[in-house]
Amino acid sequence: MTEWTLLKRLLDAVHHHSTMIGRLWLTVMVIFRLLIVAVATEDVYTDEQEMFVCNTLQPGCSTVCYDAFAPISQPRFWVFHIISVSTPSLCFIIYTWHSLSKPPRRRGPYDRICDSDSCSVPSHKHLGHSLEDVLDHQGGDPAGPRTSGGVLSKCYVFHVCLRALLEVVFVVAQWKLFGFRVPVHFLCRSQPCSQPVDCFVSRPTEKTVFLLFMFAVGVFCVFLNLLELNHLGWKKIRTADPGPPPLLQTQEVIRGVLQLCSIGPTDTQSSPGKSPLLRGLSGQDRAAGVM
Repeated sequence: MTEWTLLKRLLDAVHHHSTMIGRLWLTVMVIFRLLIVAVATEDVYTDEQEMFVCNTLQPGCSTVCYDAFAPISQPRFWVFHIISVSTPSLCFIIYTWHSLSKPPRRRGPYDRICDSDSCSVPSHKHLGHSLEDVLDHQGGDPAGPRTSGGVLSKCYVFHVCLRALLEVVFVVAQWKLFGFRVPVHFLCRSQPCSQPVDCFVSRPTEKTVFLLFMFAVGVFCVFLNLLELNHLGWKKIRTADPGPPPLLQTQEVIRGVLQLCSIGPTDTQSSPGKSPLLRGLSGQDRAAGVM
């Protein structure tokens, strides 16, 4: 049970970096897979090979027939399934810990001193530099602070895609290996049995119930992964930025104001290459003079 406890703690760490649908997937993983495989199936599958009885006394025939009936034990297959689909989430949480543990980069003389969501351009304080110099420097790389978050988002989407693919592979593999029913009787024709041998499976009804239950949980997990991918896709579309960032628009306005304050009205009239903002303001001044 120590291994299951360690895996559960790692999955709990993934819980803090997942979406609502991802947390639902983790809940299904822990309750309907870990607990079922670790606790409920222990008594049912403990004696499955010992109680696999064949009506023959030929040495080795019963062992070969059991191997033909169950190439891999169902509980071991489910354990391998759980570990495989949990690996992408564990890799993601390790990468997240590594990214968040990096020391923050040193701020340059033009870096902002407040969060991008809570401050405006005129509120910056940069000693020894003019406001126009700060704006020129900030306008060169508006997406710089968002690089790390974008990489983590892409890694999260990739790990959900890989997890969904593994879920589909294991659901199909379970269907191919075990089907949807555990038979009561198995007719064995494998070597070294000299003739067809009748073998009988222990607790076939209980095993059929567990088989169908785990198959249903697998299909539901595939649905949750696809739903999470759809949720992430629509969220990306809703948060798409159709135009330039508001910060850049504010920078352009402040540049125009700085240019207006640094030149006179005569310079504005004689300079046809000035910005439309300056020409519009100069026209308003001339109209006011006529009035």
